[in-house]
Amino acid sequence: MNHTNRTELNGAISPSGADVAPKPGPGQPRAGGLDGIVVADTALSEVDGERGHLLLAGHDLETLSAGGDVTFEDLCALLWQGALPRPEGRETLRAALAAGRVEAFARLDHLGDALRAVDAMDALRAAVAHLAGDAAPAAIAGAAATFAAAWARLRAGEAPVAPDPSLRQAEDFLRMVRGAPASDAEARALDTYLVTVSDHGMNASTFTARVVTSTGSDRVSAVVAAIGALKGPLHGGAPGPVLDMLDAVGSAEHADAWIAAELSAGRRIMGMGHRIYRVRDPRAAVLERAIERLSREAHGGAAVRLDLSRAVEKAAERALEVKHPDRPLRANVEFYTAVLLEAVGLPRELFSPTFAVGRIAGWCAHVDEQRRTGRLIRPNSRYVGARPATS
Repeated sequence: MNHTNRTELNGAISPSGADVAPKPGPGQPRAGGLDGIVVADTALSEVDGERGHLLLAGHDLETLSAGGDVTFEDLCALLWQGALPRPEGRETLRAALAAGRVEAFARLDHLGDALRAVDAMDALRAAVAHLAGDAAPAAIAGAAATFAAAWARLRAGEAPVAPDPSLRQAEDFLRMVRGAPASDAEARALDTYLVTVSDHGMNASTFTARVVTSTGSDRVSAVVAAIGALKGPLHGGAPGPVLDMLDAVGSAEHADAWIAAELSAGRRIMGMGHRIYRVRDPRAAVLERAIERLSREAHGGAAVRLDLSRAVEKAAERALEVKHPDRPLRANVEFYTAVLLEAVGLPRELFSPTFAVGRIAGWCAHVDEQRRTGRLIRPNSRYVGARPATS
């Protein structure tokens, strides 16, 4: 490969297949956080942080999601098979995901104490680890929806709700969590969310999944490791605290003063800024429009929450531009994630597992891509500790 302005993370490899990366010299530069290091070529997604674009397998996210008609099943076909499906292909994937939900529900009594974990991501990680090592992607994605929903029900003191195999993943997930059918508008909004978060370049959890896969390990081990990475607050983010922020602001006229007070106290504004994007996160725009559609179609409280969110976002942009004139901080995916997931009736503690339910589509696609094109990922480190004394 001959790419400019990037460094390849590739060591030498011996004829036996064992990695023998060259020893780094004391003056070799270190890329903190692997910034600027290219670890793989991928056909799955591209993040353009300067222009604020996200491609998913050749499709611009904002165009793909413009009408709110692309389902999670469509997205799985795009990432797993390379193209959006015809109607019969969508039905095949719907049935495969449904079978994964049904099979997972049959396992609930055999998960030990996994679903009794206090933290939802701990529960999801432990439950998914019970699946067969090389379970199919649809089986894992369907199971994750069942496990997350069952945890939420048990946490609320209610019995888990059995899946309905006739439904799409998004509408059945909402039904299993809430115990009542979702409206078409709600299911479409959740579909848009799951599509939007399905893949996002070489993020920490995706890289984790590829590292595990590169060792020759199985698909479920890679997904379990990725869930562990997504659990971290620096990656999985803070969609729940965004709602806490909106609750604290209360009304649009209080937004400027509240933001100013938070910044004066040295506290972070939730849902603002991203490691990659220098402009507004395109996923925030997609989710904002999805909430707008939902508020028109469902006639619930989403419109009021959306108006407040927009006012707080603008107030935060203004204040952050003054405080950090050389460091653009705009709304990221977490900002409108919180508003959308609240609007479809999901509890705040289920926000991160719902993110995982969508991102599993990308993780499984990366596992298969790594198996086809990659090798053992084995970067160098530079020793900075003590050395034996020399005479």
